Amino acid sequence: MKYISTRGHAGQPANPEFCDILLGGLAPDGGLYLPERYPQVSRAELDAWRGLSYAELAFAILSKFITDIPPADLKAICDKTYTAEVYCHARAGDDASDITPVHWLEEGRLGLLQLSNGPTLAFKDMAMQLLGNLFEYVLARRGETINILGATSGDTGSAAEYAMRGKQGVRVFMLSPHGKMSAFQRAQMYSLQDDNIFNIAVTGMFDDAQDIVKAVSNDHGFKAAHKIGAVNSINWARVAAQIVYYFKGYFGATKSNDEQVAFCVPSGNFGNICAGHIARQMGLPVARLILATNENDVLDEFFRTGIYRPRKAAETHVTSSPSMDISKASNFERFVFDLVGRDPQRVAALWAEVDAGRPFDLSASAEFARIADFGFISGASSHADRLATIREVFEQYGVMIDTHTADGVKVAWQHAAELPAGVPLLVLETALPVKFSETIVEALGREPERPADLEGIEKLPQRVTVMAPDVDAIKRFITERVTPQ
Repeated sequence: MKYISTRGHAGQPANPEFCDILLGGLAPDGGLYLPERYPQVSRAELDAWRGLSYAELAFAILSKFITDIPPADLKAICDKTYTAEVYCHARAGDDASDITPVHWLEEGRLGLLQLSNGPTLAFKDMAMQLLGNLFEYVLARRGETINILGATSGDTGSAAEYAMRGKQGVRVFMLSPHGKMSAFQRAQMYSLQDDNIFNIAVTGMFDDAQDIVKAVSNDHGFKAAHKIGAVNSINWARVAAQIVYYFKGYFGATKSNDEQVAFCVPSGNFGNICAGHIARQMGLPVARLILATNENDVLDEFFRTGIYRPRKAAETHVTSSPSMDISKASNFERFVFDLVGRDPQRVAALWAEVDAGRPFDLSASAEFARIADFGFISGASSHADRLATIREVFEQYGVMIDTHTADGVKVAWQHAAELPAGVPLLVLETALPVKFSETIVEALGREPERPADLEGIEKLPQRVTVMAPDVDAIKRFITERVTPQ
């Protein structure tokens, strides 16, 4: 499988394969990597895949995208990654060995696809654990090292750090918005004392941190000299890994491959739902992809109006679902590439507007008229909605959900009546409630339970450097801690 850039120029090698793009983030032209075509899944393959373990299914799907790692090695990586020992935090009564069990709120109608059973209790672990093992494998094979630069609005950082801690040949420099994450999220990241982990709290919003990562990635000289790589959702391997749980969720929610399913996905950077879009393009029978946002509703606005209007940091709300406090959705470019017929010149022109701080408007275009063909609908949620949804789910079903999953449930309820009759609706659970205990207490008047292995994490010593959102200062910080090869 070869890869292309959404903006037309993938760089060198001219037709990169998976391992060529694994260690980087942006393509040299500032675009994002996508496969040159989406592999199609036949009915026979769907029939053969139903009943596979998660590791077996991951190998089957990823083999379609990763053709430059020997199959036996890729299978060993999948088997090492997706184990019940790693994904050990399933809800009581659910099968942890299933890795991503479906927890039905209403049997056969509305369920939670549990993606938060990994070491950091967030869906980011589903891809990041694989990424850590892929990085270590490819670096060892090539005799190279890498310095990962990432930005997090909450969960990506801890998932990346837990996946990369202690890995040979890997350092992690993770930017996060100072004071904008929950106490639990900060503790998960900042309490790590591993020598290869560096936390930087940026005095700004997540978008400031993400802009720094992009600026460094676009400085090709610095990137090459310091061997800078990416683990943010702009990394194609992250998206590819997330495709797997859409198939697993489909099999868990249906009895035969003649059925359809709908997914509701809390979405900030568009990476999670982008994987669902690709699964649908591959042939997974998905009736609808329902996008849920919080008060930072730039994506909902686009799917309702055709106008993509990224906000400035000062216009970005600080909310109780902080991992979605994002107003420039990096992965959205991948979807727009497909929406405009995979025309890289069109995408480059649109993102020239975005990069200049201006919106773009597709509302009157034939392209926007195709939105329905891709199965997308959307909605937004507020703090009051989150509190009400957390209460209602707990009172009605006895299930405690986190704030982001609550945004998903609220929007799922909003659109449930629009689905074809008999189609089950799965909300992608994004984190366990303990990560946002302050809001859970506000909603329910009680602390959420936490896994025993994470008791008292907020009291551990923390190691973090607070810095201004200054690209040159961040470059100096990295340079002082890295000896160029």
